Amino acid sequence: MTQHTEPDTAPDAIPDAAPADAETGAEPEETPRAQKRVMHPDGFGAAFCTSMAALCAEAAVAGTIGVLVLLSREHEGLPHGLLVIAGLVFAVALLGVLVSGFVTAVAVMPALALARTVARRPGRREGPLWNAAAVPFVSAAAVAVFGGVSALGSLSPAAPLKYLLWWACLTAALLPATLIAGAAGRRIREGRPVRMARRVARDGVIAWLAVGAVGAAAYGTGAVEVYQPPRLDSAQLAGVWTDGRDGTVKLSADGTAVADGLDNYVWDGTGKDRPKDCDGSGTWKPVKDNGKVRGLSLRISSCELGRNWSVSGTGKEPRLFHEIGKPGSGKRYVLTKVVGHKN
Repeated sequence: MTQHTEPDTAPDAIPDAAPADAETGAEPEETPRAQKRVMHPDGFGAAFCTSMAALCAEAAVAGTIGVLVLLSREHEGLPHGLLVIAGLVFAVALLGVLVSGFVTAVAVMPALALARTVARRPGRREGPLWNAAAVPFVSAAAVAVFGGVSALGSLSPAAPLKYLLWWACLTAALLPATLIAGAAGRRIREGRPVRMARRVARDGVIAWLAVGAVGAAAYGTGAVEVYQPPRLDSAQLAGVWTDGRDGTVKLSADGTAVADGLDNYVWDGTGKDRPKDCDGSGTWKPVKDNGKVRGLSLRISSCELGRNWSVSGTGKEPRLFHEIGKPGSGKRYVLTKVVGHKN
């Protein structure tokens, strides 16, 4: 009698089975970089961050150029103190980041979406030309929306030329950020992830430093001079000054003054300064600081006018002014000197 023997198997042995991936249909484990490509195949995150970096770089360069130009023109003066400057720089930087994120969300990303949608219809591939073509349309929509809201708030629309200027400026500002963001998104979709946001930020810092160096060299060598108010003496302050609205004051060399229709801004009890005509005679004298004439003090007793006026303008076209309204409002009451012409 023949006995059939079975191969020895351990009770706990598990028969060979097909790989789990073959049974479940799962793909092999992906690397972290591959997982990121699968999770973000449209490159939205890369495009968003790159756009923010580009807009911040644009704002930094444009702001630096603006400050350099402002230094050569009439201005109120720069802030003093290390803490004040550091706080101002931090506030401006934080505001720039927030604004760049807002602009990216409401303008740059819609432009990229519009370009991708339009390119798909004829079966073409999205590219820089499509992105560039979408920017003017998005800019026009943004100007229409914000311009309409502003017009409703003020109950008076702006001149058509202003809307056209806003559209042109916004298009010029959005175009570089849109092109760079579109390139970053395409690289992610093509499986070529790169940290374009870092590159854009680095190049932006280099451009900002270059602009600052050129500006410092221009002012340091004297090619461009920082604005300084004209230095007037008592003889140059004497004469007739007008506000351009039939209000004048005549300053004589002996220190007497005669006002005719000069605006005297007085507190009206409602939180505003309202002008009242001032007529009468009084006195004036130069106001000096470190031996230099910085303005004049004018007193007209008949209308209770007592003001210190500062000097601005240029040596050929000097002006006198004092602030009106709340301190720091930027509003001025300005007088220009009447120049007599010889026959």
